[in-house]
Amino acid sequence: MGLGVDEDIDQLQPGDEPRFFSDANVGCFADAGAWTTLSAPFRTFVDGVPAPRDTEQLADGCERVRDESQQADLVTFRAESGGVVWLGRTKAGDVAAIVVTSGRAGAKA
Repeated sequence: MGLGVDEDIDQLQPGDEPRFFSDANVGCFADAGAWTTLSAPFRTFVDGVPAPRDTEQLADGCERVRDESQQADLVTFRAESGGVVWLGRTKAGDVAAIVVTSGRAGAKA
């Protein structure tokens, strides 16, 4: 799910299911302020083929890119179109967990 200028995830109403749709079956989370730097390795192509990238390989084919200067990360994950993203928050309201469900009926998060 992407947020535009002046949009706030906290404005969602109880019961809303913010879904995302993907034609490439990959999603990611990243700090918007560091997006250009963090996404650069994924936007580099040589002769129409993605160039090798210096990313940290995580479980299940996920990847992480770090920008230490901005203290920001981008983490990829496998995604099925129609998935739902749920945010778990601390008592103070900070995001503590992010759960992404598959868009397939009956699939587990």
